[in-house]
Amino acid sequence: MNGAAHAGARACQTFGVPEGDTVFLTARRLTDALAGERLVHADLRHPRLSTADLAGRTVLGVASAGKHLLTRFDDERTLHSHLRLDGSWHLYRPGRPWRGGPSHSVRAVLQIADRFAVGYRLHDLALVRTADERDLIGHLGPDLLAGDWDDAAESEAVRRLSQNPRAALGLALLDQTAMAGVGNVYRAEICFLLGVSPWAPVSQVDMPAAVRLARELLWLNAWRPQRATTGDARRASRHWVYGRAGQACRRCGDAVRSASMPDPQLHGAQALAAQRTIYFCPTCQPGPARRAAAVPRSATTHRTARDTR
Repeated sequence: MNGAAHAGARACQTFGVPEGDTVFLTARRLTDALAGERLVHADLRHPRLSTADLAGRTVLGVASAGKHLLTRFDDERTLHSHLRLDGSWHLYRPGRPWRGGPSHSVRAVLQIADRFAVGYRLHDLALVRTADERDLIGHLGPDLLAGDWDDAAESEAVRRLSQNPRAALGLALLDQTAMAGVGNVYRAEICFLLGVSPWAPVSQVDMPAAVRLARELLWLNAWRPQRATTGDARRASRHWVYGRAGQACRRCGDAVRSASMPDPQLHGAQALAAQRTIYFCPTCQPGPARRAAAVPRSATTHRTARDTR
């Protein structure tokens, strides 16, 4: 089956690793394209869903919850998908090739009269009663991009993040059961902007400030596909430290370092296998540290860098 990218299609695909802002934007674009439309065809390529029939159903809308997507239909069912590290949804017009990846990576196709919504590499896919959505997302902490975010939500996120005072900040920020939406990019940038080592225990960190910063950064990028935390959207200037190991810190000129941290939601061998890279500046982020990856010899480590904030 073929379809084509229209002018707004690229806004639905992910740029880099999906985080809360990417999922939020994906939900908004899918809602704009599909809400109120009747499905003329649906293909869910998952063993448990291969016989599910959604044809004829009307799409009510698509909501995001942290890194989860919830596509709701008029028969009181919801299609749940999770992008994990490499998933994406694309919108295409009929008659043109799909460009989101090889055909074997397609996991879901929702077709309306003039559009295809195609889900690539959707590792988690489920069709549940809308009333049972909480079974899939009830474990999440407060959603940083929730429209009803308030002081109570902030306080709850702080409470959950602070439950283990000895936990490293860089691990706590990725715990979706404490606060939903932060991924590997944002945790590195949050630690840097707070001036705190990723290995600093949460008991030594201003956690209300960390939560407010996390929400501010995600909202800053919620309506645009190209994520930037520096205020400069140019490709080479978007991040303070993320992905910049060996390059000069934009503030002090020292070399940005990288090291591995385990996934806080996995344990034992799984956690060791799923360790993710954290980026930090040893000068701007003093405090406890693990052994960092070697800095390439070609790195510029002492030139003064402009603060692009």
